[in-house]
Amino acid sequence: MGSLFDVRKLVWVALCLVLAGPSFLIADVPGEAWAWSGHFQATVIPEYHFPFHAHYSGMNSLGDGPQFATSLTSTLFLGARFFPGLELYFDPELSAGGGLNGTVGVADFPNGEVSHVGSPQPHLNVARLYLQWVLGLGGPTETVESDANQVAGVRDVSRLTLLAGKFSLADFFDDNSYSHDPRSQFMNWGLMDNGAWDYSADTHGYTDGLYTELNMAAWAFRFAAVQEPTVANGAVLDSDIAHSHSENLEAEGRWSSRGHPGVLRALGFWNHADMGNYQMTLDTPSYGMDIIDSRVPGTLKYGFGLNFEQEITKSLDFFARAGWNNGQTESWAFTEVDQCASAGVQLSGDAWGRTQDHFGLATVISGLSGPHEDYLAAGGYGFILGDGALDYAPEQAYETYYSWVPVQGLSVSPDYQFLRNPGYNQARGPVHVVSLRLHYEL
Repeated sequence: MGSLFDVRKLVWVALCLVLAGPSFLIADVPGEAWAWSGHFQATVIPEYHFPFHAHYSGMNSLGDGPQFATSLTSTLFLGARFFPGLELYFDPELSAGGGLNGTVGVADFPNGEVSHVGSPQPHLNVARLYLQWVLGLGGPTETVESDANQVAGVRDVSRLTLLAGKFSLADFFDDNSYSHDPRSQFMNWGLMDNGAWDYSADTHGYTDGLYTELNMAAWAFRFAAVQEPTVANGAVLDSDIAHSHSENLEAEGRWSSRGHPGVLRALGFWNHADMGNYQMTLDTPSYGMDIIDSRVPGTLKYGFGLNFEQEITKSLDFFARAGWNNGQTESWAFTEVDQCASAGVQLSGDAWGRTQDHFGLATVISGLSGPHEDYLAAGGYGFILGDGALDYAPEQAYETYYSWVPVQGLSVSPDYQFLRNPGYNQARGPVHVVSLRLHYEL
């Protein structure tokens, strides 16, 4: 195993050096049927939380002493167009490190990049491998610039997209121009995505399945059917698709108000997996408050979310999200949130002569269903939360950051987060978290 890992590491370093070389290696030929693209990103986030007061702690509590952790991800984005409309994408990803306290103790965790990190040691993983077919429906066209998982070219505005393979649901759903990418925007889980959307994924954030989208000039519909992990927060996807699967549906409407674009997205999801039931666990003493004993194949978890964004001025943008799930079955793949609401603003650096810089300020508040709250209060544990008891209060997070771009492709972002009632427990905290994100893309 040691020699195999060394070979993988050397191959990865060689690929990174190639990508950092002459710009002609990043090639797109948008005028031809055949074209390809290559892009790269690396993100390092050292993070620290100060000591805080806690009346008690449990197995999944955020440690009340000072803690420091660092996460690292680096991704190679490769894409090829074989003929008009048919494209293949392949993204190998190297990750290492971890989140504060092993990524437990806070539902709205402060580092979104740790969802891609499965091991403290460097690990090479296939993040995405999928085939995409885009069928133009005629009418006006638009130019597509070369980007990660995007080959340059021209496509119809009205189009049908079909996709099959490995990807992240967050690549296509719950998007937001101002709060969706923890590598360049807000890092808190409850701000980068809708926390109540328990989207199917392995421990690195990816799944296998099918995706389709119908896009028109002012609206879009998208749908995905994908696999669920075999266990809560599991690394292996369940092949028993008769009992374990997830369906996601989103409608999107777009408009322009006095030249300022806006978007509203409505999301619904239906997850089927071998999930346990909070109330059944509470009502069955023989389970010993272990939700694993109440798991039944094909158990349904469902919910919905709203996602809004609006450009206020050319320099000021606003966003908001709200989400809910039924909260009866155990949290399975993302985090332990049953209801949530978030809002924030992004201010570009135009006002002070720093065009590529931007500043963000946002907050999110999250809550639990009654059975979920009672389960944790009785000493139950989820895959992220469990203090052994619970003095319940909604969890609140406030985040602010400044993204400084000294040179093209490199951003340095100091970030501060204030976490109140971590793990929905007002007997613990508040917690102050500081970090410095370094992000490079090519």
